[in-house]
Amino acid sequence: MVLLPPTVKLAGASNPDSGEEGQMFSPLLLPQEEIAAVEQGFRIRPLNEKDYDKGFLDLLAQLTSVGQITEESFLTRFRSMSQPQSYYVVVIEDESTNKVVGAATLVLEWKFIHEAGARGRIEDVVIHHKMRGRKFGALLIKTLVALGKQFGVYKMSLECKDELVRFYGLNGFTKDPGNFMTLRFDQPELVPLNEELGQSKI
Repeated sequence: MVLLPPTVKLAGASNPDSGEEGQMFSPLLLPQEEIAAVEQGFRIRPLNEKDYDKGFLDLLAQLTSVGQITEESFLTRFRSMSQPQSYYVVVIEDESTNKVVGAATLVLEWKFIHEAGARGRIEDVVIHHKMRGRKFGALLIKTLVALGKQFGVYKMSLECKDELVRFYGLNGFTKDPGNFMTLRFDQPELVPLNEELGQSKI
């Protein structure tokens, strides 16, 4: 069993009945200041099992490739992400259409370093193209940062495109030196590894 920092409380641990049925985590964990700041007619809340029918996957498709996902596959993934208490997907719902128009994910990485601490990663931030410019993105970021602080993470990080560096900078993030490396398995290999290394001593 993972040892949690003293400041971390599992979702719904203090009151198992506090969350609504089907939600990824207890809504009581959401910071009240950010909930109150959402525009009238919209609400910010945890991802729900019913969001399969509320356009959640269509929204993610505006960010990256999603593919064909059945409701059964969606629910299987939803429940597997809900159990470790490491994934916190927050959405914004348009109450006039009952559609999800914004989403972002906080992932907690449990560590042995930093006194068995946790690092927070922000991923999959997307706002529906018709809803951009209403500061929903900033609201989601502030919500996830507040959640991360509540869980006692020692730092939060994210990756973004060049054109979004300024946006995240305005929300308190700074660029770290160094290189961010990836190894993709969903795309054809462009350069064979042995040719790329050449005369390297690695």
